[in-house]
Amino acid sequence: MKKIVQILGLIIVVAAGVTVWDGFYILKEGEQAVVTQFGAPVGEPQTEAGLKLKMPFIQDIRVFEKKILMWDGSPNQIPTNDKTFIYLDTTARWRIIDSLRFLQAVGTENRARTLLDDILDGTLRDLVNKNDLIEIIRSSDWTKDYMTSTSQAGDLIVPPQLGRDKISQMVLEAAAKVMPQYGIELIDVMFKRVNYIDSVREKVYDRMISERKRIAAEKRSLGEGRKAEILGRVERELKEITSKAKREAVEIEGKADAEATKIYGKAYSKDPEFYAFIRSLESYRDIITNNTSLVLSSDSDLFKYLESLKVK
Repeated sequence: MKKIVQILGLIIVVAAGVTVWDGFYILKEGEQAVVTQFGAPVGEPQTEAGLKLKMPFIQDIRVFEKKILMWDGSPNQIPTNDKTFIYLDTTARWRIIDSLRFLQAVGTENRARTLLDDILDGTLRDLVNKNDLIEIIRSSDWTKDYMTSTSQAGDLIVPPQLGRDKISQMVLEAAAKVMPQYGIELIDVMFKRVNYIDSVREKVYDRMISERKRIAAEKRSLGEGRKAEILGRVERELKEITSKAKREAVEIEGKADAEATKIYGKAYSKDPEFYAFIRSLESYRDIITNNTSLVLSSDSDLFKYLESLKVK
C-alpha cells in the first residue's frame, strides 16, 4: 500500500511538473492565439493578454499579431484608359480580426501578404484600366474653385472627375469585401508613387513644356495689355495735370499783368514825365548790350535829361 502511495505521489509530482513546464503560456499585449490539438484548432481564439492554460505536449499555440500590419506592393506597369503606361507603387494597412479563420484559410502572415498581392494588384489594375491618367496623378480636391484661387488666369487644366484619393478608396472598398472570409480586415490603401515609363516620360515632359510656354505667352500678353492700360492712364493724367497747370499759369499771369498795369497807372498819374522817362530807359535796357554804340540826337529826351544832370 505504501508503495502504491509513493507511485501515485510520483505520478502527481511528474504531472505537476509537466503542467508547469508545458501546460501554461503567456499571451502578450498585441497578440492573439489559437490553440491546436494535433494540428486542428480547439476552442475559441484567445484574444486577451495574460496567463493561459493548455494541455501539455498534446496542444500547441499559434500566435498572431493583433496590431495593424503593413503591405507594400511591387511597382507594376499598368496602362490607363487613355493608353498611357505608368508605374504604380501602392501600400496598404491590414490586420487579423479572426485568428481562427485566418489560421484555417491562410495560415501565416507571409501567405497573407501573397494573398494581398493577388487581390490588391488585380483590383488596382482593373480600376486604373478604367480611368485616364489625369485621374491617377491628381488628387481629388483639385476642384475648379481651388484652381481658380491658385492661378490668376485659371491656367490649370480640367479638374479630375474622381482623382487619386477616390480611386484608392474605391480599391479599398472593392478589396475589403473579400477579406473577411480570410479573417482579415483591410484598413487603408494608398498610392505611394506614380511614375511614367521611359517612352512616355519624354512626351509628357514635352507636353508640360509646351503648356508652360503657352501659359507664359498668355501671361506676357496680359502683362502687355496691363502695361498699355497703365501707360494710357498715366498719359491722360499727365495731360490733365499739364492742362490744369497751364490754365492756372495763364490766370496768375493775367492777374500779375493787371496788377502791373495798375501800378504803372498809379506811377504815371503821379509824374507822367518821369514815368515816360523810366519806360524809355527800360526799352533802352532791352535793346542796348555791352557792344552797342548809342548815337543820340540833341533833341532826344534822354540827351536832354543827361545834359540837365551834367549842368547840376
